Amino acid sequence: RGATTDTAAPFNWKIRLQLTKPGTWVPLIWGVACGAAASGNYHAIWNLFGDAPTTDSWSEVTEDTFKAMGAMFLSGPLLTGFTQTINDWYDRELDAINEPYRPIPSGAISEGEVISQIWVLLL
Repeated sequence: RGATTDTAAPFNWKIRLQLTKPGTWVPLIWGVACGAAASGNYHAIWNLFGDAPTTDSWSEVTEDTFKAMGAMFLSGPLLTGFTQTINDWYDRELDAINEPYRPIPSGAISEGEVISQIWVLLL
């Protein structure tokens, strides 16, 4: 529990990843996948086969798959990572009291690195 102490990691990537809280990505990624499937406009590989195929175009299936993967990447690591990082930034004074082992209050990552991560994830 707490911030990793691996200071040799390039770009502080382990701490940066910890700030984005990867466990929180799953619901958004799952929501995008379910939304795409429920839209009626998504053609997955299983739409090519079965008793009532909805398409016979591999290019349509490939295009929809890449669109879904892109949306999952935007919603999971980028959007959720941004919100988790900015939340930790604004809670840094509270975390210094209640959870001093967290990356920001423990000093495992500098304020400049946190702000740059917020901007990179936002853009």
